[in-house]
Amino acid sequence: MSKSREELLTLLNAENGLENLKALLATEPLPPVGRDVNNHIHTTYSFSPYSPTAAVWFARAAGLCTCGLMDHDSIAGAEEFLAAAKAAHMGATIGLECRVSFKDTPFADKKLNNPDQKGIVYMTLHGVPHDKAAYLNEYFAPYREKRNDRNRRMVAAINEMMGKYGISIDFDADVVPLSNFKKGGSVTERHLSSALAYKMIDVIGKGQKLVDFIKNELKLPISGKIEGYLLDEQNPHMMYDLLGWIKSQLISRFYIDADEECPDVRDILKLANDVGAIPAYAYLGDVGDSVTGDKRAQKFEDDFLDELVEYVAKLGYKAITYMPSRNTREQLRRLRALCEKYDLFQISGEDINQPRQSFVCEAQRDPEFANLYEATWALIAHEWRATDDPDDGLFTAKSAAKWPSLNDRVKAFAEYGEAMDR
Repeated sequence: MSKSREELLTLLNAENGLENLKALLATEPLPPVGRDVNNHIHTTYSFSPYSPTAAVWFARAAGLCTCGLMDHDSIAGAEEFLAAAKAAHMGATIGLECRVSFKDTPFADKKLNNPDQKGIVYMTLHGVPHDKAAYLNEYFAPYREKRNDRNRRMVAAINEMMGKYGISIDFDADVVPLSNFKKGGSVTERHLSSALAYKMIDVIGKGQKLVDFIKNELKLPISGKIEGYLLDEQNPHMMYDLLGWIKSQLISRFYIDADEECPDVRDILKLANDVGAIPAYAYLGDVGDSVTGDKRAQKFEDDFLDELVEYVAKLGYKAITYMPSRNTREQLRRLRALCEKYDLFQISGEDINQPRQSFVCEAQRDPEFANLYEATWALIAHEWRATDDPDDGLFTAKSAAKWPSLNDRVKAFAEYGEAMDR
């Protein structure tokens, strides 16, 4: 008898989750593997319902042929993720997402791809060689500590704002236990928002009481979609739906700008080169109706995208990552043309961090995005080749000399990656 989603999560998020995965793979029916890929799956080492093992299981259960680890300021889940992918016979890639400072750039006063703060950019390090993951995680340990200093101040701001309603949270008792910080993971704004969501549900209640509190006490807007979710008292994703609302409407009231925890962009570009990872700018683009439900409608890079892409290419970025489901076709065609103009590798990734999201990006199935499947296999090949020999990566001098054209190089690496998988 097939297990429910909740039963599977309990098994796969347990300490012996990897062993449970192997047992499940031998007994639980799974759909055929297609060609879908995803290079941006968050786990419990940043914020997600899924441990690295659970992330692999649910990716495979969705029919994906490859899966990609992507946690904030952490790559501590890499070993478990790779072991789980091996057990599930899936292609896998590991990476890390971080925020970097653009203060010493022409875009210091611009809102780039960070909804909460100007001059701070989300970037990703893709294709991390497996023998460099531990070093990379240790490199970010001081930044995780600095982030927690700011997290504590934001908790104080939350309590100052919500205390009059009988709602307060404790960083050590309510926030940290929601994370894998003690195992090398990070504590993010989503953990704070999650702790607040749990406390609001506990103190205010569910359903109409919660919606009335938001509208009448906090006097903040709520979309019809989220209101419908919150009115359903049997909603199993209640906390995540409320968290999404907090991220889109309430966080600005307690958010404190990040500073010391965000290294200069040049330092992280150097780090990427040192470890053999592929640094990518994470394109957000102007947002209308947020796909993930946690971003209000607002403008980001599109007004100055031409200048920005030219700048990041000259600065040393090797790639741009984007989600075909999140942007309009016009936005993506413009971005893709700029990637080709400046010889930037294109990487896809569906940002998975809450249970309502599908692991499959159906928008990517459009033949227009066929290159993104090839890019994923090239990314996997880069990772294994660079692990075996640092000179054999996708962007090394040796590879560039053999395949001067980036398109030819990506194609050759993709063939290598798929051959490895077979």
